[in-house]
Amino acid sequence: MQQTISDLIDAYNVRAPLPRAATIPSGWYTDSRISELENAAVFGSTWQMVGRIDQVAGAGQYFTSDIAGQPIVVVRGEDGALRAFYNVCRHHAAIVATQPEGKCSVLRCPYHGWTYGLDGALKGMIEMEGVECFDESDNGLVPVRVETWENFVFVRPGSDATSLSDFLSDVPARVKPLELSKLRFFERRSWTLNCNWKVYVDNYLDGGYHVPHLHKGLNTVLEYANYQIEVKDRYCLQWSPMKQGKDAGVASVRKGDKAYYYWIYPNFMLNWYEGVMDTNVVLPLGVDKCLVIFDFYFDEVGATTEERNRQSIAVGERVQQEDIDICESVQRGLASRAYDVGRLSVRREAGEHLFHRLLAGDLRRAAEKD
Repeated sequence: MQQTISDLIDAYNVRAPLPRAATIPSGWYTDSRISELENAAVFGSTWQMVGRIDQVAGAGQYFTSDIAGQPIVVVRGEDGALRAFYNVCRHHAAIVATQPEGKCSVLRCPYHGWTYGLDGALKGMIEMEGVECFDESDNGLVPVRVETWENFVFVRPGSDATSLSDFLSDVPARVKPLELSKLRFFERRSWTLNCNWKVYVDNYLDGGYHVPHLHKGLNTVLEYANYQIEVKDRYCLQWSPMKQGKDAGVASVRKGDKAYYYWIYPNFMLNWYEGVMDTNVVLPLGVDKCLVIFDFYFDEVGATTEERNRQSIAVGERVQQEDIDICESVQRGLASRAYDVGRLSVRREAGEHLFHRLLAGDLRRAAEKD
């Protein structure tokens, strides 16, 4: 007999301290009911990083995103205000803004031509004469909360009143010495992985445990023995002293005294080295598929640093491919009869323990409401 969703959630002991804790059960990675619950309880109820301020710097500039099946458009108004909306026409539910980003004076639905202002208000309808009991002011695009931090744009679907500042806690203060504002966006790349989104997050949060075995090039520049993990209420910081590595390709683009890896619940990651940063967002595409979006930043962007920046991205891609291969391997293993839960390294996997407990809390609260 199949477990109920409540029994599956309760199978994880959220109160177990790290020395006694196990991972979340394999069913959390393979059961579509968990995936569906996460869409509402996690992605539909937390602040989500969806883009960059430089994408919406001027009036009429917009970009689109999709958060667990919810289409979103973020746009800069003529009044300078930044707004976000569900990217869904109020007439027959077509996607209004169909390009990843662009510039416009109005948002016009390609289906029947309904037109919305940059403030989301319904501005025009075609051949709707004679329709009764219809208030145009109540049929604009449905707004979504939007706030910014550094160059990042966050939206929050749902009705929770938590501000982005409260959600981020002391992350902005911790990150401030890294001077992110001095880094310039260079390029975006995306990968589709054949694994549950949580497998990717678990891999990120294992405290460098896999680095000596999987990322042999990166391991030459990190002081693995002194790799540190700090967990807070809703984020984890991993950092490592750096050394001069033997892999010349990696050492030439991964420099500085320390490397910093921030994870903010549930799916935003920031990786910083001297003069180099990339951010990662992982989004579910189903129970066994996810999208990972990388934005690459550098302290200098131009002809003189083009080759260095390309070399840095090549190193990042090499590490990413190593992660892709192991994450897809893990997903296959999670379906095995031989596996249900595993134990966590006290030295290395405090971040993963935090992630599992936060996720369990969100899922349990959502299940109790149903």
